[in-house]
Amino acid sequence: MASVSIYLNFAGNAEEAFNYYKDVFKTEFFGPMARMKDIPAHPGAPALSESELNKIMHVALPILGGTQLMATDMLESMGHKLVKGNNVTISLNPDTKDEADRLYKALSEGGMHTVAPHDEFWGYWGTCQDRFGIRWMFNVMKAQ
Repeated sequence: MASVSIYLNFAGNAEEAFNYYKDVFKTEFFGPMARMKDIPAHPGAPALSESELNKIMHVALPILGGTQLMATDMLESMGHKLVKGNNVTISLNPDTKDEADRLYKALSEGGMHTVAPHDEFWGYWGTCQDRFGIRWMFNVMKAQ
């Protein structure tokens, strides 16, 4: 079933923040915290330092009304820089790749910083910043 999540970017303290949010909302993580060391190696990708390997690649926590709060740690060694404006993303989780493509096409028109939806190890993923400066992410998870 399609859903919407709020995706947060952190500068290395996602685990601390999400342990705090877990206490505040009195819920449990949706699946385990995935760490950067869990990412399959990509040819040509920069090597991560020992401390970066333990940073959060993805975490999800149900909060209110079926909404999930999700997050990652941004790594400067991977070319990421956390600035006001890129710390929050609306994550759309449509049911199909076709719907993800439709939403991406509409929201990326006139926008920037786009990555067209494509297959990744966890599913079909893409992102864009619309013409109003709002960041959107598209995820169609692989069937389990």
